[in-house]
Amino acid sequence: MKNLETVIATIHYIETHLTSEKIDPDIVAAAVHYSKYHLHRIFTDAVGLSIHDYAQRRQLTEAAKLLVFSDKPIIDIAILAGYDSQQAFSNVFKAMYKQPPHQFRKNEVFYPLQLEYNFKGQRKSLENAQKNTKREIRFAKEADIPIWMELVHLAIDGFPHLEEDEHLTVLKRYIANKGALLMTEGGMSIGGMMINYETGSIDFLAVHPLYRKQGISRDFLNVALTELLKNKEISITTFREGDKADTGYRKALKELGFAEAELLTEFGYPTQRMVLPKEDSND
Repeated sequence: MKNLETVIATIHYIETHLTSEKIDPDIVAAAVHYSKYHLHRIFTDAVGLSIHDYAQRRQLTEAAKLLVFSDKPIIDIAILAGYDSQQAFSNVFKAMYKQPPHQFRKNEVFYPLQLEYNFKGQRKSLENAQKNTKREIRFAKEADIPIWMELVHLAIDGFPHLEEDEHLTVLKRYIANKGALLMTEGGMSIGGMMINYETGSIDFLAVHPLYRKQGISRDFLNVALTELLKNKEISITTFREGDKADTGYRKALKELGFAEAELLTEFGYPTQRMVLPKEDSND
């Protein structure tokens, strides 16, 4: 992966300064010895998020964790997250989490907007993937759960209100019913999909951040269309239009041919059902 070491160094700097200061792209660039504009291009091209957006989402996630698992005053959490005032923090938090900080604390349910892109821990697997470019889509097995969950951690930004323990329970059920598909390369999970044969819904579709420009979602969809969900109207839910928490998933689904359907609220989060019409299935 070209420029991977630079991306890893940038993420490391951000992660070590999440609760100590406001993360400025200029300071990050200086720390990794790149110009701000060159680093912005490298980072965004690799992971699909700007340095600012990644840092903001990570700081808000850590703030959400403190809201649920600590008694720190909200103003203190706001400062730790890099905000000058509680109001500024509350405005951004509500835009991303769809509820103000005090309500999130009251609900006592933590879920992350963004987890660390731990490419450093995957460096060996990524190197193996580069050497062995053979890819396959196959049914996931229980032995695949660890690499599946690694993928979930990397792609959690695409799933409003995803709680890990609940997802793990659901995943085991889908594995048992041959409804969980995995794409691997070099022993690493680079894509995953869970499908419901009865309803024709795709209940989970994730791609490793470093592979999102390689047509993997289309590969999964083709398998669903031609082998698993023939003659069914395929549906999936995603962020509503204009949701500031959406990092591009809604746009990607529309590029795959999905059309807008009804608005939903899932686990208290506003989402929208998207549908791939039957007449598009033979394209």
